[in-house]
Order: sequence, then C-alpha cells, then structure tokens
Amino acid sequence: SYAFIVLMLVLVGWLHLATPLITVLFCHFALRRLSFGYRKWVGLVLFTLLFGGLIYGAILFAKRVHLTLPEIASESIPVVLGYAERILGLGAEMDVRLSELTGEIGGSLMVGASTTIAEFMLPGILGEFKSTYPNVRSRLIVGNSEAIENRVLEHTIDIGFIESLSHEPNLECEVCCDDELVVICHPRFPLARHKELSPQKLLEHAYISREPGSGTREFTESYLRHSGIALEQMNVVMELGSPIALNGVVETGLGFAIASRASVTKEQRLGDIVAIPLKPRLIRTLSMVYPKEKFRSRLVATFVEFASARLHALLIAKKPA
Repeated sequence: SYAFIVLMLVLVGWLHLATPLITVLFCHFALRRLSFGYRKWVGLVLFTLLFGGLIYGAILFAKRVHLTLPEIASESIPVVLGYAERILGLGAEMDVRLSELTGEIGGSLMVGASTTIAEFMLPGILGEFKSTYPNVRSRLIVGNSEAIENRVLEHTIDIGFIESLSHEPNLECEVCCDDELVVICHPRFPLARHKELSPQKLLEHAYISREPGSGTREFTESYLRHSGIALEQMNVVMELGSPIALNGVVETGLGFAIASRASVTKEQRLGDIVAIPLKPRLIRTLSMVYPKEKFRSRLVATFVEFASARLHALLIAKKPA
C-alpha cells in the first residue's frame, strides 16, 4: 500500500540508507529487463551487485541501530523517570491533602537522611511517629548529605535530614539540633589515654576518613582547616561510606576516626571503642531541608516538629555526664 511505501521512504531517509536502496532497485529493474540468454555476464554482475547491496544495507542498518538506540535510550529514559517520579509525588500529595480534609494525619511520607542520622537517630523516631499516627506510611531513603540534598531538589522526597547546613539556594534549611563529633579509637590505641585532644596531636596517627560528599567529612575538614591543618597533612589510610563500617575498622585498632558521639553509644557501652572530645569542641548543626516552592502538608509539618523534639532529646541523653 501507499502507506507502507511512505513509511519505508521515511525509514530510509532517517537511517541514511538511500545509497544501498537505489543500488538494489536499479539492479532489480535491470535484471527484469535484461535476458540471461543474451548477456549472462551482465546478469551475473547485476545479481552480484544486488546481493552485495542487500548485504551492505543490512550491515549499515544494524550499525545504525546499534549506534542510535543507546543514544535515544540515554536521552529519553531519564526524562521519563523524572516525569514518573513527579507523577508519583503528586499522587502521594493528593492522598495527604484528602486525608487532611477528614481531619486525620495520614498518607505517604518520604524522608531522606544522611547515613549517621538514618542509622543511629531516625529509626526509633519513625517507629514512635508511626505508633502515634498509624495512618502514616513512612519510607526512609539513606545517602550522604550531598545525595539527600539532590533528592530533595529533584522532589523525590518530602524532607531531608543532613549533617551540615545546606548550600543550595533552592532549598529551605532549618536548624534541627546540635551534634558533637569526637575522636574514636580502640581502647589500646595510643590516643585512648587522653581525656581531650587538640587537632595537632592527630597528625602522627593513622586516620580513617568518611567518603567525599559526607557531611561529617565536610565539617571535619572545615574544623581542621580553621585549626591550621590541611587534609593532605593527615595520614589517611582508608575512606569509608558508612559510620557502621567506620566503627568496625576502628575496632580493629588500625587507626582513629572522627564521628558523631551518637554513632558509638553501643560500642562505648561494650568497651570496644572510646570517644575522646576535641579541644576546642567540634559541634555541628544537624539540619532539615525541603524545597522552597514545594507544598508543605500538615503531615510533613507535624513530622518536622515531632522529629526535631525527639532528636534534641536524644542527643541530650547521649551527652556524657
């Protein structure tokens, strides 16, 4: 049909197959016009050209498909995923708004948190919040502070908890509470005998650091710079992306690390790790971030107030007497 012919011509133009197509068509019509009885060698040559044109066209087509499809996929898939995440977010927001019309606090709550907060502070708070508001369906996304900020900017989570102040102009940032970072090491490590440590005393010992993008690492590096110590001066022997992994390596006695006091409460109680405060003290601010323009539901506002109070009480309880 004519529609099929038009479709084939469009495909030929898009895939740049005009040259092999013309060759095949010419050979086809020439073979129909010429007689093999009178000019066998001409027919043989034309048949060879026809066959070669078909092979060449097939190879060229396969190559074009191989080169074009990954490019199309790499450009289209992120766009589709972005719209899909926005649609899901709008659906969750609609659920929250409808539940608010009935006077109930419920619906989907997407929370993101940096690793230290997510692993040592938020689980109990989320459990208690669920007990208080049983109609809430919470989901916790874990990553370093930089990754959580990016997820909030992409509108894939409602609120993020990070271990530093946000530098993003499109995010609202609220101070949540304070958290002290301390030197942690094995009880038999040379630093363990000190009651407090100046930054200069750390230079001669092996240092186990958090990964780039970590709020703990960012704040520690800023503290060291203000103390006149560059990161290059530190004897970094390992970088780890999780506070639990950090604690595990420190327990081997390989070196010391700088971590949240809240992340080593259990290890201190068992006697596997000692925590020594720095002089001057290293106190950081834990923050909550959310998009400036994003609708903030009563569910999110209630959780922010609930989590802030619980985090503040939790960190006060974990301070040394």
